[in-house]
Amino acid sequence: MKQVFRAIGAGMLALGILGTAGAARADDKVTLGVAIPTADHGFTGGIVWWANKAKADLEKAHPDLKVIVKTAANAPEQANQLQDLVTVNKINALVIFPYESASLTQPVAQVKKKGVYVTVVDRGLTDTSAQDAYVAGDNTAFGKIPAEYLAKALDGKGNIVALRGIPTTLDNERWSAFTGVLKNYPEIKILDAKYANWNRDDAFKVMQDYLTRFKHIDAVWAADDDMAVGVIKAIDQARRNEIKIVFGGAGSKGMVKNVMDGAPMIKADVSYSPKFIYDAIKLTAEARLKGDKLPATTIIPSVLITKENAQQFYFPDSPF
Repeated sequence: MKQVFRAIGAGMLALGILGTAGAARADDKVTLGVAIPTADHGFTGGIVWWANKAKADLEKAHPDLKVIVKTAANAPEQANQLQDLVTVNKINALVIFPYESASLTQPVAQVKKKGVYVTVVDRGLTDTSAQDAYVAGDNTAFGKIPAEYLAKALDGKGNIVALRGIPTTLDNERWSAFTGVLKNYPEIKILDAKYANWNRDDAFKVMQDYLTRFKHIDAVWAADDDMAVGVIKAIDQARRNEIKIVFGGAGSKGMVKNVMDGAPMIKADVSYSPKFIYDAIKLTAEARLKGDKLPATTIIPSVLITKENAQQFYFPDSPF
């Protein structure tokens, strides 16, 4: 997928990567640690695949670069891996996709205090002073686009249930954007919103609960394509036919194919490619090899995917 970058915050990406005092000299070797969640669902599977592709591509292109990829199944494991990356692997740069925001903020801050350059990806920290740069998809658009689509599709009235991800800054951004739009539609009621951890099985259980408690649901904001799969399974098992739309998110190849094929409840999606981990690793590695730094924030736009444009977002050979 062609990625378009929009830099905000301390610098504009169009001005290029900016130099900084205290940065690594251009002749220094760079040992870059990559800390990411385990591939426990489709999106993180894509994250792991793209991270390892970045390692292969960049080490081949840059003899003075070593990339070490670590995956963690939970926040404490990731915190321990950060210690090992600093003390054992002697990293001087880090790209981290935090498992959680709050619990990883202090461990990342400790890494930065050791003089390691830190790029945080996607799931932001609760204290931005713990990072040098931030790269993410557009989480505001990720919440805003589905809300606008559902409001229009439901003609401004109806009952919606929602599923949230894991408690993180990005989930908060998405939820605030989603509810912010729907405040303009008083006849649309959000019956409930529960965390389902971006997980199919958890989403299936949450949706089963919704279907038991609520006798009429017009649409579901699943907020993730994996969770949407669990939601649809629960709806099918319950044989509920009043639900018009299940809106996921992230543009997985399976969900985009459903949009292309005109699946009954999957009428649209919103892009949020895991390739941004590749982009973040590449930008960070190449900047540090030059002794430079990145703009404070780089945001990759999210786009509404419909039947009309779905083909350009469909990549059957990708892992996600």
